[in-house]
Amino acid sequence: MIFKIITSRLKAFKYAWAGLVDLFLNQEPVLVHICAIVVALGTAWFLDFPAWKWVAIVGCIGFTLTSEALNTAVEYVVDLVSPEYHVLAEKAKDIAAAGVMISALTAVIVFGILLYDAWVNW
Repeated sequence: MIFKIITSRLKAFKYAWAGLVDLFLNQEPVLVHICAIVVALGTAWFLDFPAWKWVAIVGCIGFTLTSEALNTAVEYVVDLVSPEYHVLAEKAKDIAAAGVMISALTAVIVFGILLYDAWVNW
């Protein structure tokens, strides 16, 4: 019984890893996020952010990358079930993309607030 549970969990991680590799290697918009992540982490390190600011940054990174992953999944499924153009397929893709935009803008705003706080208290 326990062996079966462990085996199924390991398979789940294998599938998740394959999805992560696909996301990072085959989705060009993720490169933009990676560049922003490098800038944010480098700035946070340079300004010696306290732990609570690091938590906010890591949370925003996770939120944005999760949104991008879900958007990619929606695009794949929509392309599978609706290879021809359909207005609802377009709306599904547009709304999923809006979710990524909302998460990315939220991350930018949070980072801006953190930078403002660092500048004011410098």
